[in-house]
Amino acid sequence: MKITILISILIFVLLTSCVSQKKYTDLHNRAELCEGELRNASNKLLMLENNLANEKNKSKALEKQGDYFKSTNTNLLDRLSDLSIVSKFGAESIKKSLEALNEQNTYIKDLTGSMQRKDSLNLALVMNLKRSLDDFDDEDISIEVKKGVVYVSISDRMLFKSGSYSINESAQAVIGKIAKIVNDHKELDILVEGHTDKVPIHTDCIEDNWDLSTKRATSIVRLMQTKFNVQPERMTAGGRSEFVPKATNETSNGRASNRRTEIIILPKLDQFFNLLTPPEVVSAD
Repeated sequence: MKITILISILIFVLLTSCVSQKKYTDLHNRAELCEGELRNASNKLLMLENNLANEKNKSKALEKQGDYFKSTNTNLLDRLSDLSIVSKFGAESIKKSLEALNEQNTYIKDLTGSMQRKDSLNLALVMNLKRSLDDFDDEDISIEVKKGVVYVSISDRMLFKSGSYSINESAQAVIGKIAKIVNDHKELDILVEGHTDKVPIHTDCIEDNWDLSTKRATSIVRLMQTKFNVQPERMTAGGRSEFVPKATNETSNGRASNRRTEIIILPKLDQFFNLLTPPEVVSAD
């Protein structure tokens, strides 16, 4: 309002006074500058009013939410009190459920720890076996971990003559080195499996491939017991015949790969099954 009056006075003075063109121009520019500042001030005031209105709306919304939460909490407390949700029986049931969950959690931790120890033992076994059998051809011996246990696979051309289950004299050194390592781990059992190709066999001493694979596995077990002092109660001999091939039986190389004996080093079965048995869960009913 003051600025408007000032502008009016300036115009009046200009009209009634004799001023130079330069002074007139300066006064005119100052008047326009004042009008611009007035407009800016008016716009800022309008923005402040709008912001204040928004803040008031937000404050009202927060107040409504607070009232709602208070009402909800009050209703929940009333329901808990009226319906007696946390009764003595309910508390005992919850306690039993928590105890059962703690037992399950302990079992899972124990199982995980046992599996980690087993994996570490398998790694140590593989390293010891590879170091001990380093002098032999890798094509005739392979060592790997499958299904959580250690497999030592030996080709039959190293162990036996064709169609025979008598162990070659030169192959006994291999069995002896393996026996020495398994004797250092009394907590482990040994499963020996014989495998053949699918070429049929029948002689006076051998009925078929089932018979040949079983007799070859038995020969290995017997040698480990009698010459290398592996406890017989730790060992199992089994024949798989032609039914678990590693390669195709349609080629000579494939059939050679399938004719093998596998020495499997694994945990004692009773300990293994005990490990897999979870604790009995107490019902919370």
